[in-house]
Amino acid sequence: QVHLVESGGGLVQAGGSLRLSCAVSGGAFSSYAMGWFRQAPGKEREFVASLNRGGFTSYADSVKGRFTISKDNAKNTVYLQMISLKPEDTAVYYCAAVRAFSIPPTPQAYDLWGQGTQVTVSS
Repeated sequence: QVHLVESGGGLVQAGGSLRLSCAVSGGAFSSYAMGWFRQAPGKEREFVASLNRGGFTSYADSVKGRFTISKDNAKNTVYLQMISLKPEDTAVYYCAAVRAFSIPPTPQAYDLWGQGTQVTVSS
């Protein structure tokens, strides 16, 4: 059974940085396309970034130039480096995976999810 466990969330001031990690266990890490989503209170879960099996990355317009998705195959871990954080980045961040080469940037395309990690950016 595949498990995704996020870590690295916390409270940071506007302009600060955080790095989220998502450890994947129980599956062939290299066979998954990976994504990061976020959900703020009262809002729908939204796409943040993805990394397909070929190494191609995709980002939401709201985070382009500030967030970077990457992975370490040796550690079965995907990362989300976040810089220049803004209060509107405040949300629960979720790691997601699907056994596919490439997928659309929608939550419905992913079938494996972590429990989420809270990111709070103060102004």
